[in-house]
Amino acid sequence: MIEEPTVEPCYVDAIAAHAAATPGAPALVTADGVLTYGELTARIDGLARYLAARGVGPERVCAVALERGPDAVVAMAAVSRAGGAFLTLDVDAPPPRLRAMTDSARAGVLLTTAALAGKLRLAVPGPTVLIDSGARAGGEGASEAAERTAPPRIVASSLAYVSHTSGSTGAPNAVLIEHRGLTRYLRFIARDYGLGPHTTALQLAPLGYDASVRDTFAPLVAGARLVLADRSVLLRAEGFAETVRRFGVDTVLSATPSLLTFLTRHEAIAPELRGLRLTVSSGESLRPFLAAGGRRALGGGLVNQYGPTECTMTSTRLHLSERPETTADLIGTPIDGVAVRLLDGGCDPVADGEVGEIHIAGAGVARGYCGRPALTAERFLPDPAGPPGARMYRTGDLARRRPDGNLEYLGRGDRQIKIRGYRVDPAEIEGELLGHPAVTGAVVTAESDGQGRAYLVAHVSGSLAGITDAGLRAHLMRTLPFHLIPRRFVRIDRMPTTGTGKTDRRALASPPPGRTP
Repeated sequence: MIEEPTVEPCYVDAIAAHAAATPGAPALVTADGVLTYGELTARIDGLARYLAARGVGPERVCAVALERGPDAVVAMAAVSRAGGAFLTLDVDAPPPRLRAMTDSARAGVLLTTAALAGKLRLAVPGPTVLIDSGARAGGEGASEAAERTAPPRIVASSLAYVSHTSGSTGAPNAVLIEHRGLTRYLRFIARDYGLGPHTTALQLAPLGYDASVRDTFAPLVAGARLVLADRSVLLRAEGFAETVRRFGVDTVLSATPSLLTFLTRHEAIAPELRGLRLTVSSGESLRPFLAAGGRRALGGGLVNQYGPTECTMTSTRLHLSERPETTADLIGTPIDGVAVRLLDGGCDPVADGEVGEIHIAGAGVARGYCGRPALTAERFLPDPAGPPGARMYRTGDLARRRPDGNLEYLGRGDRQIKIRGYRVDPAEIEGELLGHPAVTGAVVTAESDGQGRAYLVAHVSGSLAGITDAGLRAHLMRTLPFHLIPRRFVRIDRMPTTGTGKTDRRALASPPPGRTP
C-alpha cells in the first residue's frame, strides 16, 4: 500500500486565519501606509492563483527579485500558497552573483518588476512575472484561468524555499528547505518569543538571506505588525532610532552582534534601545558584545541564536539574563523538534563536558544541496539515534554540553587558532578590546611570519587618534595572559561587513599588498 504524503497547515494558512478573524488588523506598515491582514491575504491569494495558472506548483522554484517592501512579502507568500518554493534575491548584490544563485537553485520562474528585469537581466527557463503589471494579484486584467486555478494543498515534504550558504568561496551552494521545517520553526519562534497582535516587529535582515524569512513571517504567523523600512536607513544609528520611534517597534528578530555593538555605541539612541521588548541576535559570536557590557544597553529580553542555513535558520537559543555570563560563548539548548548531538571523529557521542562536533537532527534539517549529491552525502549523514531514514547535519562547529544542558560554542573545528601551543579564542580578546572606551569595533585574526609562526593581529576602529599600541596592550594585559596579547594593531575607519551584516573576517585576514598597518 502506498503511503499518502503528509499534509500539514502551511505558514500562509496562519496568516489567512488572522485575516479571517481580524481582517482590519494592521499587517504590514511602511512610510507610505498600512496593509491590513485582510488586504494582505487577498493580494497573496490573487497572486497565488495567477502563479498557479502559469505552472507554479510543488517543487517549482521561483526567484523573487524585488525591493524590500509589501510586494516582496506578497510574492514570497504567494509562491508558497501556489505550492512552489521561493528564492529571494538581494537586488543590490552584483548581477553575476544573482545569476549564479538563480542557476544553482534551478529557478524556473522569476518574479520581479519591469525596471529590475532590465537592470538584473536574470534568465529563467519559465515565465517572468512582472508584479507591477495589472494581472499580478488576480484583479483587473487577470486571466480567467488564473481565477479558476485553486492552489494545491501543501505537502509537508515539499520544497518551501531555497537559500544559499553565506561566506562560501566559489559558486554558492543552494540549500533546500522543506515546508515541514519552515512552518514548525515559524510557529515555535512566535510561541517561544511571545509574539502576538501586541507585537510590532522590524524587518531588518536583507532579502536574499534566510534570516529575512524569520524576520518577515514569524511576526505575521503570530498576527503581529511588521514594519518595513529601507535597510540603508536602518543601518544608521539615527535612522534606526527614528524608525523605532515613529512606528513603535518593540521587537527585533535578526540583529547581528556587529550591528548591536555599533548601535549601542551611540548614546543618543539609548532610549530607543532601552525601549525594545525583545532583541534576538544571531550570525556571530555574541560574547564580545556581552563582555563589553552591551547587555546593559538593551532594556528588554535578549536571545542568542545559533544555527546554520542547512537547518532552517535556528537550532538552539539562549534567553540571556540581565547579567549574563561573559567568560564563555553560550548558545543555549535546542529548539522544539531539534536534537543536537556532540560527536567525536568516529561519530560516537562524547560525554557531557567533553568537546565534540555539533551534529543537528530533527525537523529543520534541509533536504540537501541542490545539484550537489556528493557534498550532500558528505555533510548530511544518517542519524543513528533517529527514526529510519532520518539524517543529521554535520556543522564543523565544536561545542561542549554543560551540566545544566546549555551548549558552549567553541568555534570552528577547522579554524582553530593556536599560538605557541595555546588554543586562542578570538572572542575573548575582542571582548576586552571593546571594553576600552575608545574602541567601537574589534576583530582578532591570525597571521604567520616568515618562519611560519602564528601571531595575533587586532583590527580596531573608533576614536583612536590619541591611543597608542602600547596603550591598547596595557589595557589588555590588565585581564589577559601574555599569549592572548596581539602582536600588531591595525586601525581601520569601520569594520567591513558581509551582506548579512556580519563582520567580514575574511576581508581582514590578509591585508592587501602595500597596506601599512
